[in-house]
Amino acid sequence: MAVFNGSHISFSFSQLGSAFGEHVTPTALENGRLFTYNAEVAKQLGLNESELTSEAFRAILSAEQPLAGRTPFAMKYTGHQFGQYNPALGDGRGVLLGEWRDADGTLWDWHLKGAGKTPYSRHGDGRAVLRSTLREYLASAAMTGLNIPTTQALAMATSDTPVMRERIETAATLLRITESHVRFGHFEYLFYSQQHEALGTLADYVIARHFPELAEAEKPYAALLQEIVERTADMIAQWQAIGFNHGVMNTDNMSILGQTFDYGPYAFLDDFDPGYICNHSDYSGRYAFNQQPAIALWNLSALGYAFTPLVDKDVINDILGGFEHRLQVAYSRAMRDKLGLSDAQPSDSDLFNQLFALLEENQTDYTRFFYQLSQYRGDALLTAGTLNQFKPISQDTQALTEWLSAYQQRVHTLDDSTRLACMQRTNPKYILRNYLAQAAIEAAEKGDLQPTHDLMTVLAHPFDEHPSLAHLANPPTDDNKGLALSCSS
Repeated sequence: MAVFNGSHISFSFSQLGSAFGEHVTPTALENGRLFTYNAEVAKQLGLNESELTSEAFRAILSAEQPLAGRTPFAMKYTGHQFGQYNPALGDGRGVLLGEWRDADGTLWDWHLKGAGKTPYSRHGDGRAVLRSTLREYLASAAMTGLNIPTTQALAMATSDTPVMRERIETAATLLRITESHVRFGHFEYLFYSQQHEALGTLADYVIARHFPELAEAEKPYAALLQEIVERTADMIAQWQAIGFNHGVMNTDNMSILGQTFDYGPYAFLDDFDPGYICNHSDYSGRYAFNQQPAIALWNLSALGYAFTPLVDKDVINDILGGFEHRLQVAYSRAMRDKLGLSDAQPSDSDLFNQLFALLEENQTDYTRFFYQLSQYRGDALLTAGTLNQFKPISQDTQALTEWLSAYQQRVHTLDDSTRLACMQRTNPKYILRNYLAQAAIEAAEKGDLQPTHDLMTVLAHPFDEHPSLAHLANPPTDDNKGLALSCSS
């Protein structure tokens, strides 16, 4: 179709030069076919159903045909993995197809994951499997619905291509969409390989394409680093407030746009456990839920080091020094919204800490507690009916009553309707629980997409009730908690 060969498609990143990657001919899937697509993302890009179900789109998604006839580009980057610098990284199973301009003039990278070997595949096969591809497809939709910055997924393809992981699985591809695929690791690669001129070229490219207003700053490169630090702090605050554990916060998995990037062994909290580790390969707990703010700063410091040829070290340290304050302000604001507190008071920290202690000691379901709390007016918080509703998720009635009493006192001067409206648009009824994702995967492997479609419905609007799908709000049974996840998930 002509739409996939139009003037609205560009290739600016691949034109930066050989320092930034290599052109690669993908390896087509065997009997590749459209598996599913996200209509909301398609609408954003200006694509309709007939275009997404066309032979031309199927061929692009199956790695049979390039976008607009141009050879895809495998991006070169490096990064710190579990704290150790690895120079042998890059797009090992994905390729940048090009950039799509939507009706508003925004450029969107089209990146195909699972398209076969590239020069950076090392010993890998360059493939993605249905299991991990569907997990990223669902996670992208979940984070979008929760208003957390994220890459998005336009579509998936499946195939008859066998892939060996822990078992024989089916190869799949994911068409990932975002404004930029530039990672912290892109800057690290150019710094450690001493390509400092190219480092400046990359910084100039990022400013021109994503932050053109920074070109007018007194120190544009410092302003760029400042922007990345602030966006990262805001994203991490949202992760912590919603209860999201990324699992693999290597610097090559960190976006310069402050977007959630590269979904592997992620998890949303079920029972509130600050030290929760969703990645069973993370033996030291480096990427535990409560370590994410500190790791984000560590990663930003690694990025700052890569910026030293461009920005004075003292300026870099000053910029990094503002991370914790920015994070704390954003996190406090997010938690006040979850509790419907329209203003900040000195006693709020104690209220938060007492709540976290209550949730942890009772192994309380994090999402369900806040959703439940957002259903009651202040004068009903301590009634027998309300306490009975909380019993299934908080067994310590005395501790719960004490906290609800403190909370009731805190909100008694606030307008109930305003408070509840704030809470109900902040505390979701639905999150992408791992047992739900696993059930969707198992059904999809048998050709049944209905669980995926049902999940996509509630994840797109997680704050709505969806009465016919209310079972998707249920927390896991004890048998479904703590599903083992690895970096191949």
